[in-house]
Amino acid sequence: MVTSQISHSEATTHPDAADFYLATLRWLLEQKILTRDSRLLVVCGAELDRDVLREVGFRNVTISNLETDAETHAYAPFAGATKDVEALTCRDGEYDFCIAHNGLHHCMSPHRGLLEMVRVASKGVIVFEPRDSFLTRCGVRLQFGQDYETAAVAANGGVAGGVRNTAIPNYVYRWTEREIEKTISSFCPWGRSRFIYRYALRIPWGRLQMMNRPVFLWLIRLLQPALRLLFRCFPKQANGFAFVVLKPQVPNDLQPWLQVRRDGDIGLNREWLAAQYDASKIGLPN
Repeated sequence: MVTSQISHSEATTHPDAADFYLATLRWLLEQKILTRDSRLLVVCGAELDRDVLREVGFRNVTISNLETDAETHAYAPFAGATKDVEALTCRDGEYDFCIAHNGLHHCMSPHRGLLEMVRVASKGVIVFEPRDSFLTRCGVRLQFGQDYETAAVAANGGVAGGVRNTAIPNYVYRWTEREIEKTISSFCPWGRSRFIYRYALRIPWGRLQMMNRPVFLWLIRLLQPALRLLFRCFPKQANGFAFVVLKPQVPNDLQPWLQVRRDGDIGLNREWLAAQYDASKIGLPN
């Protein structure tokens, strides 16, 4: 399936995840993809989401995670909710956009979580996740990065921070653009989705500071200027990125072999099919 793609590459090198989060949301506002009145559902939510969304000025936000304390006032001034991104208790298209900030790789099935986000969003999803690149894989082999997120569990006292926020370290699932596009196209075959990408270099300072190998921290500090230069030259070698999926809107983004029927449902465009294939060979009436 062919999908149209909008590609936006920005060499963002801020070490603080909030900076990249803020910059991406503000850019989406500038592009009029988001408005401050957009109905937003945040999954795998935390205080960082509350702080960033409040600073940008959004007004209609629900922040959710697996923990029952999400329903308290922890996310004020926004609403809080207990929701599992892999099985959201929301109607199809209940929100305009669904947001996940570095949470999907904590799922047992990141793809299921992504598709649940797409299902409950009428317009699209905004996701921040680790990116699978050659340099990232090299970093993992050299132990600067990690395949399983032991650092997050260590930072949570060995009781949380892993898969589905348990004490079992989750596998760090890293995405590629092609994988995202194939997953979404399979889920939304009736129309042409659009994709936006923004790239970020994320140096894991917290993990490096916690490790019993101070030489790793010193080495990264020494190499930091070279890493930033490399990223500016080759932004797709970044270890982090944001991807925005804009769902196909009917009828504008409908595939040409489909049409909106009189009852409002989507059906096969038989005229298009007849123009492409020999009717006598595919069983279409003359």
